[in-house]
Amino acid sequence: MSDVTATSGARSASRIDRPLFAATGGFILLFCALALFDLDALSAAVDWGFAVSAKYFGLYWQLLLLATFVISLVLCVLPGGKAILGARATPEFTYFQWASMIMCTLLAGGGVFWAAGEPIAHFLSNPPLFGDLSADPARRAEVALAQSFLHWGFLAWAILGSLTTVMLMHYHYDKGLPLAPRTLLYPVFGDKAINGPIGLIADATSVIAVVAGTVGPIGFLGLQVSYGLGALFGMPDGLALQMIIIVALAGIYTLSAVSGLSKGIQLLSKINVVLAAALLIFMLVAGPTGAIFSGFFNGMETYLSNFVGMSMYRGEAGLFGEPGWLGWWTVFFWGWFLGYGPLMAIFVAKVSRGRSIRQVVLMLSIVAPLITNFWFTIIGGTGITLELATPGVISGPFEGFNLPAGLLAITQAMPMGFILSLLFLVLTLIFVATTGDSMSFVVATTMSKDETPPATLRVFWGLAMAVMAVVLISTGSGGIGKLQSFIVVTAVPVSLILLPSLWDALRITLALGRK
Repeated sequence: MSDVTATSGARSASRIDRPLFAATGGFILLFCALALFDLDALSAAVDWGFAVSAKYFGLYWQLLLLATFVISLVLCVLPGGKAILGARATPEFTYFQWASMIMCTLLAGGGVFWAAGEPIAHFLSNPPLFGDLSADPARRAEVALAQSFLHWGFLAWAILGSLTTVMLMHYHYDKGLPLAPRTLLYPVFGDKAINGPIGLIADATSVIAVVAGTVGPIGFLGLQVSYGLGALFGMPDGLALQMIIIVALAGIYTLSAVSGLSKGIQLLSKINVVLAAALLIFMLVAGPTGAIFSGFFNGMETYLSNFVGMSMYRGEAGLFGEPGWLGWWTVFFWGWFLGYGPLMAIFVAKVSRGRSIRQVVLMLSIVAPLITNFWFTIIGGTGITLELATPGVISGPFEGFNLPAGLLAITQAMPMGFILSLLFLVLTLIFVATTGDSMSFVVATTMSKDETPPATLRVFWGLAMAVMAVVLISTGSGGIGKLQSFIVVTAVPVSLILLPSLWDALRITLALGRK
């Protein structure tokens, strides 16, 4: 028995990219060690990297996201847009299963709390592009929703796989190249990207970025749900409760990731979507229905009529000036979504076999953003309507940018507020779990030499992200906050990895259209 176990372990180890595992695992250990022993030094380093990244790469990121969205729409109208990807004639998952897995991965817990917090934040202090709107509350509400739509809408979703998924599915399923970030550099570097140090750097940077982007929501979930349970039940809001929440979350998403795409991940996403839809329908019916629809259409009109201006707004930053407001809003979000880009594309590629280029692009660049925007309108728009009716009812608890307090203020002001608030906390837990399981799966996929990554590798990354979150929240919210800022730093090299997709996805689609 021991010989069989040893042989199995050796085979499992041989299937893992050890240099990549060492590089990314070493980063986690180093970051946690610095947070524990010298958080001030870590904070200073991250703040410096954040400032440099936002200042010198912000304009490039704005151009990259806008170009990605526009080119993705071009793919839809080309003859090659009808080409089926993934070496499979029919889809592996139903449309509902497919859409659920994709939607739940980006929204996560951040989508719940930001849906409540961002619109009210822009309402209280409107974006500088639109000037001073203090005398026009109705216009401030439209602008607040429009700015939120920009940050979570067409451009944010398009960068997560509208072009890169086309590349990865073509090169992996048709050409046999690895399903890994390094493959996105193949059009530029050829075999050197696949087998050389360039590929290792690309994979390691992408994994580190997505770990940072996932551990952040896991840690914030512990802080936010702990706050919510304290507010609803009077439970002590402290490290012990936060750790219990994170451990429970890790158990859920690790088991889900181990069971694979067709079981746990798909099931958890389905439960998530059903619960989210039920809660939003209740808020739509029981809440200010007319104001929600009016807010959505007026916000979309403002968003679309100012689309290029909002997307390319630089303000006082100019080309390479201090980003100011832009750095803490648009550039921060762009860095976050860029960090997710390569591994999210891997996930979309895994679940999109049998889908056409047109279906993938429309789902990512159009359908998912519109659903997200309506989601933000129901939650955030309700908050703005309540604030307009009773000034201070939302802004008071939200003061100091308290995202969980903002959400609870909105849900508790609704009919059946206590139950609604509790269910939103459950929804947030499941949302973050869907991100944890999908990202654990794709990180393991990136490091594995097999089509399906070993279960032990999936478990390791699921638990590693939870441990990292616990270590960082033990330093206070500052540790998690610095990790969130760090993803903007990692977005610098990741954004360069995504650059070839601007022309190569178009080349692939044109070539497929000639067949």
